[in-house]
Amino acid sequence: MKLNSYPNQFWLLCLSSFFFFGSFNMMIPELPAILSSLGGGQYKGLIISLFTITAMLSRPFSGRLADTIGRVPVMIIGSAVCVFCSLLYPVISTISGFLLLRFFHGFSTGFTPTGFTAYVADIIPPNKRGEAMGLLSTFGTLGMAGSPALGDFIAVHGSIDMMFYGSALLGLFSVLIFLRVRETVKEKQRFHPSHLKIGREDLYDPNVFVPCLIMLLTSYSFGAMLTLIPDFSDFLGLSNKGLVFMIFTFSSVLVRILAGRISDRFGRPAVLKFSIAAIGLGMLVIGFATAPWMLWAGGVIYGMAYGTNSPTLFAWVTDLGNEQNKGRAFASLYIALECGIGLGAFCSGFIYADNTDNFLFAFIACSLLSLFALIFIFFRTKGRSLR
Repeated sequence: MKLNSYPNQFWLLCLSSFFFFGSFNMMIPELPAILSSLGGGQYKGLIISLFTITAMLSRPFSGRLADTIGRVPVMIIGSAVCVFCSLLYPVISTISGFLLLRFFHGFSTGFTPTGFTAYVADIIPPNKRGEAMGLLSTFGTLGMAGSPALGDFIAVHGSIDMMFYGSALLGLFSVLIFLRVRETVKEKQRFHPSHLKIGREDLYDPNVFVPCLIMLLTSYSFGAMLTLIPDFSDFLGLSNKGLVFMIFTFSSVLVRILAGRISDRFGRPAVLKFSIAAIGLGMLVIGFATAPWMLWAGGVIYGMAYGTNSPTLFAWVTDLGNEQNKGRAFASLYIALECGIGLGAFCSGFIYADNTDNFLFAFIACSLLSLFALIFIFFRTKGRSLR
């Protein structure tokens, strides 16, 4: 399938992904300073972990709803939460209010990405899902790449409030695009409160255990990056705290489509063994950085590794998940993703404890978890087909 042969609905989804991920990532570099200004510097680890906890808790609901009322309503709900929460940040003036808003903001990523990935699985044939997931994640990553630096620029040259309003605008663009996307669930149901009743089977899809565990162990490092890089950038004398995120995400973009194609041809585990090892290496380079160029080099390595790892895992879940319950399979993977990010954010913030001497230990912990993931996938797939 050539790029120009993908359906228009897929490209609309990609464009909406760009605005959606740009919306809530725009504010990330400024949030630690905002929390410190409120007197809550010791709670920096909660900025990301609270966000991901809500996303994780909402996954079983979004997965069930995506399979019943449809993919499009689930995607719209998530983007609408981005708009609503971004408009509320400027009126928050207390630590508890700030943390509570971060908690509710997490519903956005608990819903929209579940709809994204289930929709792609509906419209793309199995032999091209790796490439399609790479394309979709590329647009999301581009939104993540430019938005932190843009948010930092607006905050510096305009105001913090203007940054939040810009975030709300990007979320609104995402909602408007979703209104033009056709539903793919053929026998969708009208919403009923019973759809919110979650059973044990909605919490986890056992068919996707292996990719979920790999996602949990490797996404820990991403939570650490989101939490530590703003302060680490300050420590190394970088004035724009969003620059490292931009380098990381653009590096990620460069490999996503190619990685998807390679995994379609040679199998998901073969690609993952390389990406997991590179994640561990990138964390070590960042941890030992004593100058900005070392931090940038680590960001490039980590970005390319994570850009290979993520779409490959999503394509693997598409391969393994039950055709009738794709929403549940992707919800399971996203729960692992948010669990890993939340743990990474909280634990790295705890290890760091506002002491610059502890940066190295926090990043070494990320590298060790990647090593565990690498050992696991080697033993789990030994002697089996790489596909």
